[in-house]
Order: sequence, then C-alpha cells, then structure tokens
Amino acid sequence: MTWNGRVPGPMIRVRQDDTVTLTVRSAAANQRPHCVDIHAVYGSGGGAMATIMPPGGSRRLFFECTYPGTFIYHCAVMGMDERISRGMFGMVLVEPHEGLPAVDREFYLGQHELYTREPFGSRGLLHFDFAAMAREEPNFVLFNGMVEGLTSGGLGAMRAKVGETVRIFMVNGGPNLNSSFLPVGNVWKGCWPQGALANSPLNYVQTQSVAPGSCFVGEMELPVPESIKLVDHALSRVARKGLLAELVVDGAPDPALFREAG
Repeated sequence: MTWNGRVPGPMIRVRQDDTVTLTVRSAAANQRPHCVDIHAVYGSGGGAMATIMPPGGSRRLFFECTYPGTFIYHCAVMGMDERISRGMFGMVLVEPHEGLPAVDREFYLGQHELYTREPFGSRGLLHFDFAAMAREEPNFVLFNGMVEGLTSGGLGAMRAKVGETVRIFMVNGGPNLNSSFLPVGNVWKGCWPQGALANSPLNYVQTQSVAPGSCFVGEMELPVPESIKLVDHALSRVARKGLLAELVVDGAPDPALFREAG
C-alpha cells in the first residue's frame, strides 16, 4: 500500500496561503477503500471524509495552506495503522511566505515500522502480523521502505561535498514508535522539532525526538569529509531491524578540525 508506488509518498511542496487542488485516485484493482488525511488542512479528518473512495474511484479536494510547517499525510480509513505500516504516508511542506533559506542539497526520509510473521532478515513474500502490530513489536524499522537502502552497501548513499549545507526532511509515519533522530558524526546546526517552521530553530542539537505522525526539519554544515550515519538512537532498530541511512561527504580533510593520531 503506497502513494504513487513509493515510501514515503511524494512530498507535496507549497507556499503559505497557496490553494492546492489534490486529485486522489484508487486503482480499480484495489480491494479496499482508501482516503487521505492531511495534517496541513483545516477540515474534517484533514480531508479524509472528502477523499474516501472505493476501488477505481477518484476524488478531488481543494484546500488552502494557511500555516507554515511540515505535516504528515496518510490513509485514514479503518485499519489505518496497517496502511501506514505498509507505506501509505508522506509529507506536506508548507514553506513560509518568504520561502526557506537556500541550502546546497535537500533530502527526504520517511521512517516507519513493518510488522511481519517472519523474522528480520527473511526474504521473499512476507506476511503481515496484526498481533505483533497490536503489541507494537515490529520486526523491521525502516527508512524509505528499505533495509539499509540509502547506504553504500544498499542502493546507494546520499552524497554531498565538504563546505556544502544540507537540509533533511523526515516524516515519522509510525504507526507506533517514536524516533530519536541523530546524525552520527555531525549535529543539527539548526532544527525545527515537529517541523514547526513558524518558530525559531533550535541550534546545535544532537538527537531530536520525532513522534509518530509528526515531522522534522534539520540542517547540517559539512566541514570535513566523512560518512554521516542517520539513525534512530534506539539503536537496536539500527543493529537488528534495518534502520540506517548514510550521507557520504566527499572533499579535502581539515586537520585543524579532525585528524587521526600519527
């Protein structure tokens, strides 16, 4: 269950006071109804009541983005915890009127849990485990729907260069687990808890809590070449459940900042 075949779903990026026309379509081959609840919307269910549709259906929604920030969207019909676990969540970014400050690169991550009958490491077709979800005991905790997908040993790490600035957008779909989001080897030079862009950023934060159903925006400076590990500092999720992303920073070293002993 995904939006546009990807996890997380596509980022919807707009400016404050923009009016959005959103058309939601459900494939005829689907077996269940779907809808979308958008936390950036004033209205019943964040638009969920206006967009609920049967297989093969299509609904259009108009909404004005009156407040800035980053907000989750997700399916919200009965069984929404299962649908979010399977991948039906994403982010709406509402930039303030003046826009966001320029950075060299931006990256978009979505964290969520997957509950399966089979243990971590199993391959092939896996079966959803509703009892494990009720116990909040996932076998997988993932970034972007993949076990260590955004790493050098997976599909490929994210990449940047020394001297650049980067901005990370993260949405925690959950459906159940809080994230302690940390860039190992770096620090959030500026970050906005809950993606609350109308507020002043916190400075030089190491680990920031991101609740399920919430978002995070963080910026980093890159003064030295390194491999930054993006993790949830509930570290068993990294070591035993697949949650890891990597930002490789290329460039010349700066011995005044970091050097190994001779």
